[in-house]
Amino acid sequence: MSGFRTTSTRIAYENPWMRVREDEFVRPDGSPGLYGVVEKADFALVIPLEDHAVHLVEQYRYTVGERQWEFPQGSWPSGASGSSEALAHTELEEETGLRAASMDHLGHLYSAYGHSAQGFDVFVATGLDAGEPRREATEQDMRSARLSVDELEDRLRAGTIKDGPTVAAWGLYRLAS
Repeated sequence: MSGFRTTSTRIAYENPWMRVREDEFVRPDGSPGLYGVVEKADFALVIPLEDHAVHLVEQYRYTVGERQWEFPQGSWPSGASGSSEALAHTELEEETGLRAASMDHLGHLYSAYGHSAQGFDVFVATGLDAGEPRREATEQDMRSARLSVDELEDRLRAGTIKDGPTVAAWGLYRLAS
């Protein structure tokens, strides 16, 4: 850890979706430090792309008190596991009903490393077939929409899409294309 040494760790809070721990540590210069760390499972984010258009989902995000548009994304439920690509396929079908013939990995990013080590893998899904969503109970208010790439980028420029992972994933996609 580059000369940082953890001296103690305690769990401050825990529920089935996250854990918050408090670490005391010593910096390389010997001074003490305290850090709160949110532990959450990594997730997969999918950019469903077809015919110069993308698919987004909208849902109420309790933490900000607003409905927000974002790319399909999520983590394995407690007790489940698998590859990040399998998770991407699962989240895409669950949230939109779409099934992808191809799922290309663009990269791995961190969602907010100022307070969490949670990361996410970004995938581009192509060869899409429509089906029925299989949303979890917590996703019943979710809606999906197909936007042209121009509409997506207009919303990004206007700041009406505020989900950090969605914005970062689109930037990664544009750099790769």
